[in-house]
Amino acid sequence: MQTVGVSQRQACSLLGIWRGTCRYQAKGDGENDLIRQRLRDLAVARPRFGSPRLVVLLRRELGVINHKRVERLYAEEGLQLPKRRKKLRRSFSRVIPEETPTGPLQRWSMDFMSDELFDGRRIRLIRIVDNFTRESLAIEVEARLGGTRVVEVLNRLNQERGRPKTIRVDNGPEFTSKRLDQRAYLNGVELDFSRPAKPTDNAFIEAFNGRGFQWTPPSGMSE
Repeated sequence: MQTVGVSQRQACSLLGIWRGTCRYQAKGDGENDLIRQRLRDLAVARPRFGSPRLVVLLRRELGVINHKRVERLYAEEGLQLPKRRKKLRRSFSRVIPEETPTGPLQRWSMDFMSDELFDGRRIRLIRIVDNFTRESLAIEVEARLGGTRVVEVLNRLNQERGRPKTIRVDNGPEFTSKRLDQRAYLNGVELDFSRPAKPTDNAFIEAFNGRGFQWTPPSGMSE
């Protein structure tokens, strides 16, 4: 164009180049920096979430974002989940400080326990406590307790007790399920995940489970 004096249309036609390529101007990286930062924060808070589920969380906060763009930044930041291996644990150097609750319905803790009946059948227990009042809100016992059952228990407690601000849980499959994540989002409840292989992050419920509980039979009934 400068040497021969032809138009941009003619020059692009002769070279077989799309005119949009010549007119393109690189955009600033400010928006990508914001996405990178939120990706890192969410990866720490949700250590078992991969790129597809992080895209959902980002769209809730930042609006429409192309998933390919997030996947590219996800790979550049090295946030890919490790391949599943036996006894493989992910470590994180950054610890998010925990705020001490100053009233009820601020922070609940939730965890599972397992036991065995006299005939060898396995049972599971889900226990939910209020970290401020130290009250046991629910102890549900069934042969199987999945994410759907957890949601049902929380819905019942919300009607009876109210809705908590935060629920501290571990990274078990029942707590990382899509059903529980969607339910928490729609109800404005934050799921605070502890770090893998760090039970001290959820020390309150761990201590509560360690003390166990004693059942007193009604009068006239022998143990």
